Amino acid sequence: MTGPGTQWRLAAWTLIGLVFVMRICFDVWIVRRGERVMPDAAAVKREGRASVAARAAAGLLFFAIIALYGIEPPWLRFAYIGLPDAVRWAGLLAGLGGVAFWTWTHVALGRQWSPQLMLRERHRLVTTGPYLRVRHPMYASIILWTAGLAAVSANWMFVILAAATLGIVANRVPKEERMMLGAFGEEYDAYMKRTGRFFPRVRLGGRSGQQP
Repeated sequence: MTGPGTQWRLAAWTLIGLVFVMRICFDVWIVRRGERVMPDAAAVKREGRASVAARAAAGLLFFAIIALYGIEPPWLRFAYIGLPDAVRWAGLLAGLGGVAFWTWTHVALGRQWSPQLMLRERHRLVTTGPYLRVRHPMYASIILWTAGLAAVSANWMFVILAAATLGIVANRVPKEERMMLGAFGEEYDAYMKRTGRFFPRVRLGGRSGQQP
């Protein structure tokens, strides 16, 4: 099975590059304001050493995958999937939407943003913008981006990366919600009742449907 055409390789690298630029900009922005990017001891304990190690392993996997994708050794051809162009175009649109939404969540959080499970000093609960109806729009956008990248690249390695991302998010979200409940109590409990985790709640018969 042949590798991706030039246009799809460029599309995949565009999705990867946009996320790298976005994250570097926000990391620098946070550090210049005297905030931490790396986890402190409390954040590691809160998330669990195994989960922190899994995230680090997933990060190394990502860098290894994009390195192999760039080099494209002959033995890598087995990993390519024969996807129609329509699916790959849809993946590109999904990936671009994921990057845009991901960036929006960072802007909405401002100095409250952290890649770790920890709260900033004088942390406030953000319930506007992308957080108005969804508690975890950032994770939803990350999943959308990885799924789009998998479709655009048409490569099993990126499919594995998307699956690993989904597993990390599923493990992390309950811990984050416990942290927020501990910090904001009834305010966050009420927020949970009116929002969905990854998608807005669907109202059926005048009542909010239960959104997992």
